[in-house]
Amino acid sequence: MVRLEKGPTTALTTITRQTPGLMARRDDITGKGPVAGNHVSHAHNKAKRRFEVNVQKKRFFIPEENRWVTLKVSAKTLKTINKKGISAVLREARAKGVSV
Repeated sequence: MVRLEKGPTTALTTITRQTPGLMARRDDITGKGPVAGNHVSHAHNKAKRRFEVNVQKKRFFIPEENRWVTLKVSAKTLKTINKKGISAVLREARAKGVSV
């Protein structure tokens, strides 16, 4: 989507480009997202790159609420859920203000 606005002095003030359907790879529970860094070649040339999060879409059954919930979680969060249990992890996330 390209939005053009006319300003008082110039013909084109703002150009906004958006790709429809493109969302960030972000963990639903921890909020962990991609970070920026450098790709460093053998000759030590640096170019910007993104370190993406290993996000997986998983369904979990919550026995206390008797329902299934689908979450996008990172591999590290998945290991935490396997260790503590989904109920404990959701309780901690809701205490921090995450709506799940």
